[in-house]
Amino acid sequence: MAISSPDSGAPRLRHWSLALLAFAQLIYSLDINIVFVALPEIGAGLGFSDQTLQWVVSAYTVCCGGFLLFGGRAADLLGQRRVFICALWLYAFSSLAGGLAWSPVVIVIARAVQGIGAALLFPSTLSLINRLFEEGPSRNRALAVWGGAGASGLTLGSLAGGILTSVYGWPSVFFVNVVLAAVAIFAAFYVLPKDSLQNKRRSFDLLGALTVTVGATLLVYALVQGPEDGWLSGYILASLILAAVFLLMFAVIESRSHDPLMPVRLFRNRSLVTGMVITFIYMGTFGALPYFLTVLFQAVMGYSALQTGLAFIIPSLAIFAGTQFGARLSNRLPVRTTLLIGFLTGIAGTVALALAACSGTSYANFMPGLVISGAGQGIIWTAMWIAAGSGVTDSEQGIASGMASTTLNVGNAIGIALLIALSGSGAESLSLEASRGNLANALQLAFYLAAAGQITGLLISRLLPHKAITDLSVAST
Repeated sequence: MAISSPDSGAPRLRHWSLALLAFAQLIYSLDINIVFVALPEIGAGLGFSDQTLQWVVSAYTVCCGGFLLFGGRAADLLGQRRVFICALWLYAFSSLAGGLAWSPVVIVIARAVQGIGAALLFPSTLSLINRLFEEGPSRNRALAVWGGAGASGLTLGSLAGGILTSVYGWPSVFFVNVVLAAVAIFAAFYVLPKDSLQNKRRSFDLLGALTVTVGATLLVYALVQGPEDGWLSGYILASLILAAVFLLMFAVIESRSHDPLMPVRLFRNRSLVTGMVITFIYMGTFGALPYFLTVLFQAVMGYSALQTGLAFIIPSLAIFAGTQFGARLSNRLPVRTTLLIGFLTGIAGTVALALAACSGTSYANFMPGLVISGAGQGIIWTAMWIAAGSGVTDSEQGIASGMASTTLNVGNAIGIALLIALSGSGAESLSLEASRGNLANALQLAFYLAAAGQITGLLISRLLPHKAITDLSVAST
């Protein structure tokens, strides 16, 4: 199914729709960080062991990564508004269960369901934007607003997590999602156009959905758990082998299906494929920076959880400004040029962070790098989603969004794992009470390695067609 386009004479309706979709992205981003701050209290309150507490985060990450393609295709076939509302219901009920949890098992299951809700919400929200706003300046501005809301959500997540946990206790970080989701559900019935029935004859590729969901879930599980259990452990090796088998089965099924979950012809869209590679590199490098900055602020500079959240205000504002500037650039320049500008800016900022990452440094020394890197991230964030959605038909925006968001999720898991392994800045360093100087050196290396990965993204961006709109519009025909 697809949604009917809003009437061209109703710009006010589109504005309200965009406001709701931006609010949904804020909820999605808020949930990424809000639980991190509350983890120690959750562990103490529910009796988690040190080895199992990480699954409050990992259950969400694994299920989100595994169900993104399913969520994207469901939005295309079942209706983007319908899947959007369903995702918010999952968020509301799972958040309520998480806040009321009385045991580790209950809260881990609740977080897993939250992850499935996120896997439905992200691609349905992105595909709604690509459907409601025509390719070009209108869509670029909408993506900038959407991306800016996501940047705001990351900061608000850290701040809200610290404040709510300290004042009301850890359950409040779950209950707040119930209220936010309820508001979004109510608004969706009034501001989003109803789903049409133009694709009612299309079938759902159940076998393809099952194989890709199982394969992607096993892959993300291995990537998330590998650094903890060891890459050569039996569970990790078995997960990687089974993931490869299921994903290979999925590829064979899709090549033979009359109505595939992920049409192979989409890979002929050079913009979409390049956008997917860029989302992978983006989250493996820029997306990993908050992890290493958090370690640096807390373990090297001695910040509390609340102080760490406050420290992220400046980079989040820079990212927000970058998303708006990225839309302006994309309206005046080819998307390829905008991405090149974003990567050059981001690389300069990441190198500045590396130069400042030494023991005993002050927050003021990090500010130039945080601002410059954040601005680059914002520019790239807007431009890479423009690239991923260009030249894709309205009926396939959901699966295209699911494809790009899957590489985004997998890229983050692989990027953090690689940077930790290569820099030696993982949790084992902290458990051995490494000196602050040694840890600072390891984090400095991680920043340099991230900058090297960003250079790869810079080179990949050159593969995009120079005349973005003209060339991309025929990519999928």
